[in-house]
Order: sequence, then C-alpha cells, then structure tokens
Amino acid sequence: MNITSFNVTLFMQLYVFMLAAFVGYQIITRVPPLLHTPLMSATNAISAISLVGSLVAAGSDRGTVSTILGFVAVTAATINMVGGFVITDRMLKMFRREPTPPKGTAKDAAPAATPPEAAKAAAGK
Repeated sequence: MNITSFNVTLFMQLYVFMLAAFVGYQIITRVPPLLHTPLMSATNAISAISLVGSLVAAGSDRGTVSTILGFVAVTAATINMVGGFVITDRMLKMFRREPTPPKGTAKDAAPAATPPEAAKAAAGK
C-alpha cells in the first residue's frame, strides 16, 4: 500500500464521516418534538446496525487500538439501543388505556357507603 492510496482512502473516510455528521445534524434538528419519541423506535434499528458494525470492528483483530475502539463502540451502541427501547416503552405505556370491566360486574352495583355515611347509619341518624 503506497502513501497515495492511503491519503485517498483517509480523505474519503473523512469526507463520508463529515457528510454523515452534517446530514444527521440537519435531520435531527428539523424533527418536531411531537414526532421525536415515536421516531426513537426507528433509530433503535439504526443503533442495532451500528452495534453489528462495532462488533465487527472489535473482533477484526487489526491491532490493539482497533480492538479497544471497537469495544468502546460496542459499549456506546449498546447503551444507546437499550436506552432507546426503554424510552420507547415508557412512551407507549403513556398511551395504554385501562381495561374496562364487562357490564354486570360488581363495579356496576350500587357504590358502597363511605366511612362517614357508614358511621351515621350505625348510629341511627
């Protein structure tokens, strides 16, 4: 591998990284707050893809630095993915309704007397 091909490869990698960072920033800042949480589930899929990529980087055995950076990437992607699923689950719990009991159950019967009314009834008043 000569120095020219290394420079071109490094330049292309930096170009793709900067382009991805710019596009990601533009997309994230233009998402309305109302849509942000539902979109978390879609970003969890992206985190899963980055987790697979970081596992490949960690296990590629290209040197100590590559393995350490891969491990850091695996840790960060795992935390990001688990946190996204926790937040999405909390959001979905906010929209769940209480199950309604079927008609004709004990809840449809006359309400029980409250303690002050029960005390008055016992006293004969």
